[in-house]
Amino acid sequence: MLIETFHPPGDLYQHHSPPHLPCSSSHLSNWWINMEGGKMLSVVVGPWGGDGGSSWDDGSYSGVREITICYGWCIDSIRVLYDKNGEPVSGDKHGGSGGQASEIKLQYPEEKLIGVSGHYHPFWFCGPVIRSLTFNSNRRTFGPFGAQVGTPFSLTTDGGQIVGFQGRSGWYLDAIGFRWSGTDPSTKLLSPMVCTIL
Repeated sequence: MLIETFHPPGDLYQHHSPPHLPCSSSHLSNWWINMEGGKMLSVVVGPWGGDGGSSWDDGSYSGVREITICYGWCIDSIRVLYDKNGEPVSGDKHGGSGGQASEIKLQYPEEKLIGVSGHYHPFWFCGPVIRSLTFNSNRRTFGPFGAQVGTPFSLTTDGGQIVGFQGRSGWYLDAIGFRWSGTDPSTKLLSPMVCTIL
């Protein structure tokens, strides 16, 4: 399977033959290295879930400060407060208005979001939606939030951090994906299969 590789114009970026990345090939969409100020590996991975709702993408930031998640039998909505060069930047709320709200506050910049796992499965009259989410920092685990039902997925980094969220949403959080950044090209994306970007 050929995986799309994004190569921005100019000398700031170089295309490299990447190592084998343990990930599902259907969830790895972009792979590129920013050479400005040292190597920076930026990867878009996902989304997992269904194709309902509308697509959204919060973009890439310096890191994640807070996550507000509303949940019940599934994930109703999510909103992320990012850090951009030391300043807080609030992402939009993605999803509906139901569910019980919980707030995750990271001690950024010392505490970083390094992993997310969860489940997706049909809910009521909807197709697959995100049923549960668990967040891992370099210090703590938050969750699980929602119902651990259906197909599991997992993203774990070693030497990097999650710097953005993307996905699909309508009444619920239909799908979720992530932007990951790290200075070490050996950072791992853990999922069921091994793929190589061609």
